[in-house]
Amino acid sequence: MLLSSSSVFPEPTAAAFEMAATVGYDGVEVMVWTDAVSQDAGALQVLSDHYDVPVLSVHAPCLLVTQRVWSPDPWQRLERAAELAETLGAPTVVVHPPFTWQRDYARNFAGGLAEVQARHPDTMFAIENMYPVRMAGRSFVPYVPGWDPTEAGYDAYTLDLSHCAASHTDALAMADKMGAGLKHVHLGDGTGEGRDEHLVPGRGTQPCAELLRSLSGRGFRGSVALEVSTRKVNSRAVREADLRESLEFARRHLAPADRPVVTPG
Repeated sequence: MLLSSSSVFPEPTAAAFEMAATVGYDGVEVMVWTDAVSQDAGALQVLSDHYDVPVLSVHAPCLLVTQRVWSPDPWQRLERAAELAETLGAPTVVVHPPFTWQRDYARNFAGGLAEVQARHPDTMFAIENMYPVRMAGRSFVPYVPGWDPTEAGYDAYTLDLSHCAASHTDALAMADKMGAGLKHVHLGDGTGEGRDEHLVPGRGTQPCAELLRSLSGRGFRGSVALEVSTRKVNSRAVREADLRESLEFARRHLAPADRPVVTPG
């Protein structure tokens, strides 16, 4: 079970390693964002070695706030994310579908992704399901060709349960659509109110437990990363308690075979 560094925001990336070690996570997923440490392989390796917590996945800088991280060119950002993962020995890079305004990137996304994959054959690029955005009572889809990556078809996917809630999608049905391509899971809950909530699993309405229990039967051999929002908590103690509760939830429902195998070094 991995801890996404986004789960400790607004604390910095370094805090994710400290909390992962303290609470007992098997590894960290690094969300690459404006924190310089999240972009620096050397700094991340020092943290990994110090806390004895490996980096087992990297989330490429695909958010609105990270459009200038490393480069304004999305292909350069993806290439740098792959290099970061490769350097750290992380087998998975999480990627969002292109935004609608990234016309050149979107036009050749599948082909360009295949080229990046060819340069990094040991890295898996898992495309994440997203959701429509609702503003002022209206809904629009800011992704091309859409928020559901299975409609375009890729070799590997990340299933995000909070995003399923925001898109009013059955998470188990989405896992079925992803099939053998389901390689990575972002564990978080939601109420289905049309926004991305990333609640502690069990605090929303999503079938988090059922999805985790189903992974073994699906032949899943990927990794599960906790991606929850703790930015509104009023103390580090409450944040740590939320992360501990989430880990206990995951381990209660994950079969032993579904837990990531951590190889030292």
